[in-house]
Amino acid sequence: MSTTPIAPAGRTEDTSTLVNRLWSYCELLRHSGVSTLDYVEQLTYLLFLKMADERDRRPALFQQSKKAGLSERLVPEGKDWQSLLSMSAEPLVDHYERILRNLGSRPGTMLGEVFLKAQNKIHDPAVLERLVKDLINPYSWNRAEIDLKGDAYEGLLQRGAEDRKTGAGQYFTPRPLIDAMIDCVEPQLGERITDPACGTGGFLIAAYAYLVKHFGDELYSDAGRKLQTGAITGYELVRETARLALMNMLLHGIGSSEGRPLIEVQDSLAKPPKRFYDIVLANPPFGVGSVTGEAYTSRTDFWAQSTNKQLNFLQHIYNLLDANGRAAVVLPDNVLFEGGAGAEIRRKLLETCNVHTLLRLPTGIFYANGVKANVLFFDRAPARSSGRPGTEQLWVYDFRTDQRFTLKQRPLRREHLDDFVRCYRSGQGKHSNRTPTDRFRAYSYEELISRDKVNLDLTVLQSSASTSSALPAPDVIAQGIVEDLEAALAEFAAVAQALKAGSALRR
Repeated sequence: MSTTPIAPAGRTEDTSTLVNRLWSYCELLRHSGVSTLDYVEQLTYLLFLKMADERDRRPALFQQSKKAGLSERLVPEGKDWQSLLSMSAEPLVDHYERILRNLGSRPGTMLGEVFLKAQNKIHDPAVLERLVKDLINPYSWNRAEIDLKGDAYEGLLQRGAEDRKTGAGQYFTPRPLIDAMIDCVEPQLGERITDPACGTGGFLIAAYAYLVKHFGDELYSDAGRKLQTGAITGYELVRETARLALMNMLLHGIGSSEGRPLIEVQDSLAKPPKRFYDIVLANPPFGVGSVTGEAYTSRTDFWAQSTNKQLNFLQHIYNLLDANGRAAVVLPDNVLFEGGAGAEIRRKLLETCNVHTLLRLPTGIFYANGVKANVLFFDRAPARSSGRPGTEQLWVYDFRTDQRFTLKQRPLRREHLDDFVRCYRSGQGKHSNRTPTDRFRAYSYEELISRDKVNLDLTVLQSSASTSSALPAPDVIAQGIVEDLEAALAEFAAVAQALKAGSALRR
């Protein structure tokens, strides 16, 4: 029997305070024997149940779910956060483990995928009870009546990536950059949107937030309801990361707990796509082409065989696009200049697509220090009977020269990208009408194709770093040095640990 939802009680604080508090709980789990690789996952199970409870009990969100035709609750009664609060000691541990098993035994649903094979690793009843009742429950993790963004939840994921400095952290796309990319692509209601390497779902959630902001009640039309059943989907290779993406999507109001999973666990590069999309947004992972490091020779739809994962993703994204579909992709510098297959892929991309915008990104915005990356915007051009290439001009915005950011002292903010978004839109829908600036200029197709190896490693500004006025403040320089040293120490520690483990095995 359903009950009328009530607004949850609890102290509401700013996101950074909540994230810092939650992160401090990790120390409690470490001392309880939970490994570094597991504590974020264990906390996210509990945090998901708490945030789902808040969402289920907010009247405004309750009515929105009904209006959208979704299940009224994310988590069934008796298996939810409130049921945990009613128990203590060993019965609490037993009940929590039953919840994980029950929610994970719902095949073919988003909730079932979230908890698939989930295991409790917090076996000390006192620790679990303290986490549930004293550390998580007293606080409201959503800051506003209609806030579905789950900022605190995402902040935990981000903090985990930052703490590791390597691995997933290097792929974690800064939220301001995601938002700027979405503002440029401008998703429309009824369009199919995907991310073939979705990670924790940042691009998909930002695209949905854009649609909510710009289309309002139209979301409850037939086109809007398709957002809950497959208009926004993602693909992810790592099951645990896909689990986090599904949690994130449900908390943001995308999909239904009893509906089919909107994230598929698969190697996106292994086979040609079966579905096609109007928009592709992605930050493909770094590294070699496949799990084994070999080229994807089975992909006959690829223009060239390569072991470079980003080049393969670039070809895959082209194949994902429907006619006139558009893409925005974060890519490292090597994709712009690598020879061999790289040159062939760039040539084919310029011929078959309208490759219209390249955003050169500064260093210091990703968790992996020194990463040099870009955002490439292109549209799949219809075939031209004249034989003309799809690209007429590539506009390059230089956001790298004389731009300095650090993760802590001067982090990237959305307003830092305002000028780029203005330049991107300056042609009012026609790229050839754009207005050039000191950071924004166009290269013609003829210029691009005549460059050695079709090199797209293009610049607009000459660095003025030799002048004292171009230098950042001393505290920014110092913080950058500190972060570089911390990253180096982390790498040395990992090497030392590996050597120690190897020595132990040889004894």
